[in-house]
Amino acid sequence: MDETLRHHNPNPSVNANLFSRIFFCWLNPLFKDGYKRPLETSDMFNVAPQDASDMLGDKLEREWMKEIKKQKKTGKKPSLMKALIRMFGFKYMLLGIIILFEEGTKVVQPVLLGGLIRYFTREATITKTDAYMYALGVSLCAVVLAITHHPYFFIVTRLGMQMRVACCSLMYKKSLRLSNKALGETTTGQIVNLMSNDVNRFDQAVIFLHFMWVGPLQALAVLIILWHELGPTVLAGFAVLLLLIPVQGWMGKLFSKLRQKTAVFTDDRVRIMNEIISAIRVIKMYCWEKPFGELVRKVRRLELKHVYRVKKLKSFQAGSSHIGSRLMAYGVVLAFVLSRHREGFRARNIFLMLPMFGVISKQVIFRMGLAVSAAAELLVTISRFRTFLLLEETEHSSSVVHNDLPAKTHDCFIRMNNVTAKWDKNVDQNTLEKISLDVRPGELVAVIGPVGAGKSSLLMSLLGELPASEGSIAIGGRVAYVSQQPWVFSASVRQNVLFGQQMDDSFYSKCLSACALNKDLDIFPNGDSTQIGDRGVSLSGGQRARVSLARSLYTDADIYLLDDPLSAVDAAVGKHIFQRVIQGVLKKKPRILVTHQLQYLQAADRILILKEGRLMGTGTYEELSRSGIDFASLLKVEEKDETGVPGFYSSHAIGQSSSKINNIGSTVSLNSITSDFEPEKVQVCEEETKKVGTVGFGVYLEYFKAGSNIFTFTLLIVMNLLAQLSYIMSDWWLARWSNQEEARVAKIKEYEAAGWTGFNNTYIGAYNPSTNTSTPTVSTNFSVDLHNSNITIDIPVVDSNTNLYIFSGIVGSVFLFGLLRALLFFKIAIDASQKLHNRMFTNILRAPVVFFDANPVGRILNRFSKDIGHMDDLLPITFFDFIQCALLILGIVVVTGAVNPWVFIPVGPLGVLFIVVRQYYLRTSRSVKRLEATCRSPVFSHLSASLQGLHTIRAFGMQSKFMQEFDAHQDLHTEAWFLFLSTSRWLAVRLDWLCVTFVTAVTMCSVIASENLDAGLVGLSVTYAMTLMGLFQWGVRQSAEVENQMISVERVLEYSKISPEAALESDPEHKPPSDWPKHGIITGEGVCLKYAETAPCVLKELNFCVRSKEKVGVVGRTGAGKSSLVTVLFRLFEPTGKLLIDGVNIREIGLHDLRRTISIIPQDPVLFTGSLRHNLDPFNQHDDQQLWRALEEVQLKPAIEDLPGKLEMEVSEGGINFSVGQRQLICLARAILGRSRILMIDEATANVDPRTDELIQATIREKFRDCTVLTIAHRLHTIMDSDRVLILDAGRIVQFDEPFILLNKKCGMFYDIVQQTGKTESEDLLQVAELAFERRKITNSLNKGDNSPSKGDNEDIPEENIANHIGVGGKPEISDEETDIQEKKPAKTEELNDEGRTDLGNRTAKQFLVDLENHRMSNSVSEKMGLLDSTSDQEDLTDDTRKHSSDVCVEDPSSVDAPLLDDTASDNSLHV
Repeated sequence: MDETLRHHNPNPSVNANLFSRIFFCWLNPLFKDGYKRPLETSDMFNVAPQDASDMLGDKLEREWMKEIKKQKKTGKKPSLMKALIRMFGFKYMLLGIIILFEEGTKVVQPVLLGGLIRYFTREATITKTDAYMYALGVSLCAVVLAITHHPYFFIVTRLGMQMRVACCSLMYKKSLRLSNKALGETTTGQIVNLMSNDVNRFDQAVIFLHFMWVGPLQALAVLIILWHELGPTVLAGFAVLLLLIPVQGWMGKLFSKLRQKTAVFTDDRVRIMNEIISAIRVIKMYCWEKPFGELVRKVRRLELKHVYRVKKLKSFQAGSSHIGSRLMAYGVVLAFVLSRHREGFRARNIFLMLPMFGVISKQVIFRMGLAVSAAAELLVTISRFRTFLLLEETEHSSSVVHNDLPAKTHDCFIRMNNVTAKWDKNVDQNTLEKISLDVRPGELVAVIGPVGAGKSSLLMSLLGELPASEGSIAIGGRVAYVSQQPWVFSASVRQNVLFGQQMDDSFYSKCLSACALNKDLDIFPNGDSTQIGDRGVSLSGGQRARVSLARSLYTDADIYLLDDPLSAVDAAVGKHIFQRVIQGVLKKKPRILVTHQLQYLQAADRILILKEGRLMGTGTYEELSRSGIDFASLLKVEEKDETGVPGFYSSHAIGQSSSKINNIGSTVSLNSITSDFEPEKVQVCEEETKKVGTVGFGVYLEYFKAGSNIFTFTLLIVMNLLAQLSYIMSDWWLARWSNQEEARVAKIKEYEAAGWTGFNNTYIGAYNPSTNTSTPTVSTNFSVDLHNSNITIDIPVVDSNTNLYIFSGIVGSVFLFGLLRALLFFKIAIDASQKLHNRMFTNILRAPVVFFDANPVGRILNRFSKDIGHMDDLLPITFFDFIQCALLILGIVVVTGAVNPWVFIPVGPLGVLFIVVRQYYLRTSRSVKRLEATCRSPVFSHLSASLQGLHTIRAFGMQSKFMQEFDAHQDLHTEAWFLFLSTSRWLAVRLDWLCVTFVTAVTMCSVIASENLDAGLVGLSVTYAMTLMGLFQWGVRQSAEVENQMISVERVLEYSKISPEAALESDPEHKPPSDWPKHGIITGEGVCLKYAETAPCVLKELNFCVRSKEKVGVVGRTGAGKSSLVTVLFRLFEPTGKLLIDGVNIREIGLHDLRRTISIIPQDPVLFTGSLRHNLDPFNQHDDQQLWRALEEVQLKPAIEDLPGKLEMEVSEGGINFSVGQRQLICLARAILGRSRILMIDEATANVDPRTDELIQATIREKFRDCTVLTIAHRLHTIMDSDRVLILDAGRIVQFDEPFILLNKKCGMFYDIVQQTGKTESEDLLQVAELAFERRKITNSLNKGDNSPSKGDNEDIPEENIANHIGVGGKPEISDEETDIQEKKPAKTEELNDEGRTDLGNRTAKQFLVDLENHRMSNSVSEKMGLLDSTSDQEDLTDDTRKHSSDVCVEDPSSVDAPLLDDTASDNSLHV
């Protein structure tokens, strides 16, 4: 669906010839482009057919299904390992032949070196020509290694990539089939971690697994060769090897255990980060940054605790592999000395032994060790994958029978027959019970009921998401589903609407028009091509709802299931959609509409009434009305003696995605939809930043500063130098020792050639044949006067004991310094990773909201999963390996040059070539690595979006389309990864051929300069040169890889430098009093808001005052600025102008000081994974009694008490085991616990039925009667009894007064809004407003003069602030329009007023108000209002009204958009 993923650039490797494939010449054009400019996505080669995600995923799925079938037959658990072996095993085994040939060449090369060294001994028996042939043989072996090594590693790493891609494709396909039960058993964070970190084990393990069998074979070959040359003493070296092998096995088991533990903590950390990023607005508004920050840091500490244990094992492994060959050589030397067999201790044997032991050490100790640990970690990964793949699927839980697509519309149907279903089989209560339903073509069935009645579950059962335990479900036709919470994915508006369908311009335009989207598209930056970002962050809630509806409309399905789609739009747009879509385009199709909008019930052909999962009634509107059913009362609050929330059906309610819904709280006329309707501006999602050029020195500096100080860094340098010096000294000492032995043996041979025999080679000294005694000496040369002879014999003395002691010390220092430097480096690396993670996390928490709007969840999660994973796992090992290689290379060049200065002649040009090739390579390599990092993010974003919209995707049958989209994202990442693998081999091949030149130069120069060279030094220099053969290209590649890995550090540092919000705590001079705010008076003076510097104002010169304890309703059309008002009060974006709370300018205080004073019930109820207690009280500030009291006040206590864990019950990710209404009540309980003086309600009841809405409003009136309350809502009943209503339009305040006063202004916007609800509804609303007006007026009259004007709620507010909002003389005046309204009241109102005044002397205010309310109850007005009916409530109301009478604020007339009003300036006065 995303055309941006497609580009045409054929892969040249597919048609490359053999020479080009061996030397990777097909990459030359890419390197030319990369050298000139940074590479872009379009430069990447198209994925090769054998690497395609869809092909690999389908093939692995077939193999996995074979395992599933075997399970059904045998009962054994299916094995993902066997499936992978059947798919990739044969090809991987063939690659073993290449590696066997390569490793065999490494054994032959030392044998040829041994023959070359014989030429340099004094008793040499080979000619110079033979020496040249041996030298040529050594060089040819280097050539063979250069030809075989890199093609093998390229193919095997490509095979690992294919395994990873296949597993990811299979996992995504599985995630599209997960049942709701399975979704409760896993989390998005776990799936992201599996597909980001765990799959890397395939890339790493396949490289080394062959060495588990090649290593022993190679060791056997070396043993045979060395036995022939050295005799039984070689067994001592292999004894050391045999001792080290079990250590590797032990470490492999530890790696496996630690990997499992680490993965669990990594899953938790990524999951928590996903929740934090998704709910960052709520976290900021609740001031929860610190507890969530501490939670993440705690999990991170536990994660790194296990990571550091792994690194300790890696240190021991690195130390043992570094010392392995030296320990084996030490064992042989020790055997030589102890056995007193010194004849074998010759240079040719030593330097035959050393490279062979080096090969064995590298293969058996190092690579087999890596293979064991990689295999152990791979087994853990495969086990975790298998667990995920065995989760329950919808196909296995669905009981819906789908007929083939009918040929005609009139053949479509829905049938439910006695369906009983439940989400959780462990709960006794059914979600649905004995439901029967038959929907025919052209029929509209409306489903109503209170929260938790099972309305959404009814639709889920039709979709097959809720399995039926009894009964049957049959559906004939294609189904389209509109979810209660609109879901859009990260793509263009057009792609969201088309949803993978072919473009039909005419029908597309018709759908957009029917869903009222044309005006929105006109203002979008790129029209319907505008990218709307992850989770639709750039769209308002109403826009998302209409895009979601347009998508379902465009699919032209046969059956439509609509889950309250009108809740996210205002009344006029809802009416437009109902007429044009539900009753228009879809009128001939079967439709099921779940709704809380009672005004649409009359248009329904049939109405279903659900309660607690049971069908309470069904019929037409007229039939149900005649049967005595009051539709309004069905959704109203139950009587007071009823406890609990009817319809709390189970602990596993229907899962809903956690996407935010910015519901619109306004209404506009139908005409305004196409005329003056001004949709909300859209914020375009930014492209991910991608740096170019070299990773700066500052990045390395920041990395090491984060992990160390000057002392530890200096100590690290010293340890590295000492380790390398001791390593070289061990070889140099053996060379020196062997030269001494060569000189001694040569002298003995010289005298034996002269006729002297009987020298004892066991002891240090000479043997006297006449006395049969030995003469030990300690001098370098000695003279012995033999009896019967006048000849003096001079033989060099070799003190083997002293040499052995020194060699023992050197070998011990190699191990000690090697281990210490590894431990120290990994400690520094882990500390750096921890500090940089914490720094980035802290900055992310402190980042402004605009950052999260501009960056998708997957992009941010990528930094916390993949980049942090690289810093934890790959970067330390790669960096440490590079340091070792660099020091070894430096030592090799110095040693070989010191032995034979002729070597320095080719070193200069080769060094220049090395530098040039590396720089040429790095320009392209950096671009490729950055492309790989940025191409990775969309994979996770697509996964996250798919899991959020899973029900919608499955309802539309779009799994295959989304699978194709995922494969396209994977293919794009594969293209980048393929370039990364191939470009690294391009470099390695060229470096190895330069090394072939170096090896040839060293061997040939040694033969040329043979007269001045000792055998030991030649052996040392050629051995080192042979080591350099693979080492140098590996070191240079590792240096490039370090720079590539440092890009992860660079990306982490980038997010560590995000400009933060304002300070959380206030400066001492601006710190508000501890009891602030006492009154909750909110005053705005010229308040403006922009979402960006260049963006237009969304709030324009707002001047207003909300009095203490006042209840204010906020309404306005789409884009009017209602939610922006919440943004301003919480300073999620910084406004201009003055915004005061109790006289304190909120811009001058800390964000937490401000946000702690305001409670909010957000429009989207957000719950987090964890216990219910943690969700209610993350700070642990309240005891159990307070928590239970809060739950009781929101009518949730009985239902929670029935749950298994009660307060400790685990909340699933996103709160999916609670219904939307239940989540909202939990959020209300959260607000009750907050006890703030100011409460914001941001369309909190948009997605609940009127009954729950009434419950919430009643609780708010009771529990927040002493608070200032601002309510944003589009249900006018919710705000009609407010003290005042604030009307916003285009970011300006156009009206702000009591509802009844505004309704008497026939030309006002509020009057128009009410009239659009219909005649009956508007009359009810007028009665509600009138009664509220009367109640406040009489209460004010009764309490007039009770309070001193100098006291009250304003007593602590500075006088100048009061004066600014009172008017001339400091005394408010009743406006003329209020007087006019009083004169125009109906007679019954005047009678009431007269009655009230007549009885005033004999009755209290409380009694009078009770009588007044009883009188209104006879007209059923109180039923519409939900008035409080207890005497205590009336006392509270009286106190409330009395308090209001002392709050005086007048709105600045300049804040009113005068042209929009036909009234005089007095209309803009804010009345007492």
